[in-house]
Amino acid sequence: MTAWTEICALDDIDDEDVVRFDHNNHTYAVYRYKDKVYATDGLCTHEKVHLADGLVMEHVIECPKHNGRFDIRDGRALGAPVCVNLKTYPVKIEGDTVFLQV
Repeated sequence: MTAWTEICALDDIDDEDVVRFDHNNHTYAVYRYKDKVYATDGLCTHEKVHLADGLVMEHVIECPKHNGRFDIRDGRALGAPVCVNLKTYPVKIEGDTVFLQV
C-alpha cells in the first residue's frame, strides 16, 4: 500500500528549484516549475550524485557532476552521459503543503 507523506510547504520550493527529501532509506528530488510540483528519484542514474545539488532550468534538472540532464516531468534522460531514466512519483498540494506518494 502506498501512502502520502508530507514533504514541505509549497513556499519552501522556489520556482525552477529542487529540494532533497529523504524517507525510508530512499532519496527523492522534489521540483517546482510554473506552480506545478514534480518528484523523481533523488540520485542521478549515471553516478548516484544527489540531484538536489544540481541546477533546474525550466523543466530540466542538470546533474552537478557530469552535467547529465533529465526532464523533471517524466524522468526522461535527455542525453549523454545519462541514458537511464529517473523514476517519477506522484505529488499533490493540499493547502500550502506538498505531499509525495511513496
